[in-house]
Amino acid sequence: MNRLERSWYQPLGLLNILLLPLSGLFWLLSSLRRAMFKLGLKRVYKASVPVIIVGNIGIGGNGKTPFVLWLVPYLESLGLKVAVISRGYGAKPPSLPYRVTDSSSAAEAGDEPLLIYKRLGCPVMIGGDRQASIEMLMREDKPDIIVSDDGLQHYQLARNIEICIVDAQRRFGNGLLLPAGPLRETPGRLKYTDLVVYNGESDGVGYELVRNGYFCVKDNQAVAQTAGQGVAVSAIGNPQRFEQSLRSDGIELTATLHFADHHAYSAADFATCEDQAVFMTEKDAVKCQSFGKENWYYLKVEAQPSAALTQQLNSLLKQKGIVNHGL
Repeated sequence: MNRLERSWYQPLGLLNILLLPLSGLFWLLSSLRRAMFKLGLKRVYKASVPVIIVGNIGIGGNGKTPFVLWLVPYLESLGLKVAVISRGYGAKPPSLPYRVTDSSSAAEAGDEPLLIYKRLGCPVMIGGDRQASIEMLMREDKPDIIVSDDGLQHYQLARNIEICIVDAQRRFGNGLLLPAGPLRETPGRLKYTDLVVYNGESDGVGYELVRNGYFCVKDNQAVAQTAGQGVAVSAIGNPQRFEQSLRSDGIELTATLHFADHHAYSAADFATCEDQAVFMTEKDAVKCQSFGKENWYYLKVEAQPSAALTQQLNSLLKQKGIVNHGL
């Protein structure tokens, strides 16, 4: 996390104040863009099946992907055939839209879409043109419902349900829009979403991330016991939460290496680790499997929803006519 990003979660400082005019410009342009869609001046694409958007109003580290990894199997348990679309941030596919497959690399698909595909096995399509992605899925897979991993601000795509993920610990940082703060939209946007879900809240409408074991980066095999100490390496929005999980499991961290969210790893990034054990997240591990070592591990986590979250989601699915039975 660089100096600017750290400032977003600290008391207001000179750097944030200097950037306020740019935040004002960001607000003006984004508000104008949203108004143009609302007034019909820009065309909105409506898919032939329901679309659920899972996004956030801030950038990085809100826990959106773990929620998608829970949501898709939950919808499948209700008898729905689900497909996922994603912008594929940082991906460099050979063509667009791009279907994630068993032979896809993290460089081609992006870390989060590849993780979703490897964990769930459902159709996953990436590309900035969401309409093209959906139409290809409709031709080739005929899903009953589309889940969009991110895209809350992609107003060109009509949506049946909007779910906004909020980090219960960091919330909205200093509450300012980019670049003076971490927000893409103001907290007032939450009033217009269908469901606000808090990552790290087991009581209200939220979910806890529960640890589900350690796995070897090299071969994805579960390990009964890891090394007792090593280096924590991460390229995620909130590395402190991950590192605290490792310490809670009794692992002594000899060093921590932080890279920018979605960083494209190479073996050279680990030169300072030498022969020490390395601990990373599952999202990081999908980018390191080709050069991972025997003593490199990733921690698998699962979203465990509260009863209130499941109840509200069920009500929404019925209210929107997506599911009419069994809830």
